[in-house]
Amino acid sequence: MFLLPTRPKDMEFTHNGCEKIKEKYMKKLIVILLIGALALTCFVAAAPAPDVNARAYVLLSADSGDVLGSENAQKHTQIASMVKIMTLNIIFERIENGSLSVDDMISVSDCAASMGGSQAFLEAGGVYKVDELIKSIVVASANDSCVALAEHISGSVEGFVCLMNEKASEYEMENTKFVNCTGLPDQDQYSCAEDVGKMFMKLIEKPEFFEYSGIWMFDFVHPGGRVTSLSNTNKLVRFYQGCDGGKTGYTSEAGSCLAATAKRGDTRFVAIVVGAENSKTRNAEVSKMFNYAFANYKNVKVLDKEEEIGKFAVSGSKEKEVGYRAASDRGILEDIAAKPDITYDYVSFNPVAPIKAGDEIGRVVVLKNGEKIMEEKLLAMSDINRRTFKDLLDEITENW
Repeated sequence: MFLLPTRPKDMEFTHNGCEKIKEKYMKKLIVILLIGALALTCFVAAAPAPDVNARAYVLLSADSGDVLGSENAQKHTQIASMVKIMTLNIIFERIENGSLSVDDMISVSDCAASMGGSQAFLEAGGVYKVDELIKSIVVASANDSCVALAEHISGSVEGFVCLMNEKASEYEMENTKFVNCTGLPDQDQYSCAEDVGKMFMKLIEKPEFFEYSGIWMFDFVHPGGRVTSLSNTNKLVRFYQGCDGGKTGYTSEAGSCLAATAKRGDTRFVAIVVGAENSKTRNAEVSKMFNYAFANYKNVKVLDKEEEIGKFAVSGSKEKEVGYRAASDRGILEDIAAKPDITYDYVSFNPVAPIKAGDEIGRVVVLKNGEKIMEEKLLAMSDINRRTFKDLLDEITENW
């Protein structure tokens, strides 16, 4: 509440001095009101991140990577089954490079079948489809399926763990050491909320992950016809608007953990909670983080890799020009009420035929309010062939 200036009780306005006194007090009033308005504006624009009831947390924009809030983000801790985020990253990368197929059939070892904790209850010696094993990991956090796939990919769990640590280095996860592929307790294994965010951001770049992550329940059918009903350990995929993926975890050492992502419109966020008291608290805290993010921020898409931006002239071709697009989708995080001025500078590399679709033929610089904020490759959208002798004759004939 703002207090308005009042006239002293012993002051009487004279006819000659009335206007000057009024002007003096009006100036004071305007200054007070302006200061109050500015303070109110600053308060609204600087809404603080919520307090989170957990040992550590990180809230991220999945589109820009901006950190919207964090606490104890680099503190070494057990992360329970969130270790499987890295296990899944490697599995999906192997599928992408063709060395593993979802249709491959895998024989389960005694070691894999003996895994405790959350599991799909695989049969030792049983043969299972990779697709079903992946589904059981993403949906139900199956330890036995993790070990079965790790052994198939690397020959042993130890070999697979070496891949996990190599990937951790590649992802610049400086506070992480893996010793197993499941997240079962081990005093030598540790990570942190920040590093969980890094590997989870890599996982949600893979569209295959979302083919499984939204499944609520399914029947896992074993070779002999036995059925195990499995349900999603991430309850937010059903009970939080926009949540379409995540990875839960719990051990007594790690507490209750969750890495989750939610998307509304063009805006996606990632929330990481480590060491909540229980699953109810964990889910409530992640929901609170998402509520804050969606209420205060939005992603402004500045580049769309699917859209043709324009055309560049091409030398040595009958076509004369080639369409181009951005190499990747790019966005910036903005306050929900912001209206940024986005402009673009396009630079052609003066392409010469022949050109293959996907070749880099230029660059785009994106500017926000006149300041450079990013640069991206521009790729050819189609093949462009070199001009042939027949093309040259046809051109001469047309112009004869």
